[in-house]
Amino acid sequence: MKEPNIVDYNLQFGYLYAREYTDMVVVHHTGDLVDDDLSAKVIHGMHKNNRWSGIGYHFVVRKDGTVERGRPLWAAGAHAEEYNPHTVAVHLCGNFEIAFPTDKQIEAAAYLIGWLCEKYDLVPDQDHVVGHCDLLPTACPGKFLYEKLQILRGKAIWYQQHY
Repeated sequence: MKEPNIVDYNLQFGYLYAREYTDMVVVHHTGDLVDDDLSAKVIHGMHKNNRWSGIGYHFVVRKDGTVERGRPLWAAGAHAEEYNPHTVAVHLCGNFEIAFPTDKQIEAAAYLIGWLCEKYDLVPDQDHVVGHCDLLPTACPGKFLYEKLQILRGKAIWYQQHY
């Protein structure tokens, strides 16, 4: 599969450590009080203001379908506590407790997930592509995105077979 087009802001991070291995893709949403569309650069600044190393997600998918690089792919994320050393984080912008992901977000996220699963020799199934809430007690990735996870997985498989 061809790597998706990824906007890279060349973000500067504090200390990062390498991911040990990769066995899952974890899907997230912003979950702010409003249905936002924050860039990876803005989220990076917010996380750094919290005295973190920087954005904890590896990728951000904007409402228009643009995919942005967050944390370097070689690095462990900061998005799901004890699962960070072996997972990749894909963040879709918005609060999917109150709004729906856009069709462009679903397509871009599905392609990205298909590519990631191929890169790490994973099957895009419910064991390898999960919502944050499948790992920890949280509403993330929001009910309206969570109910589309199977669609994301199916589209990821389709992209793997056709690209």
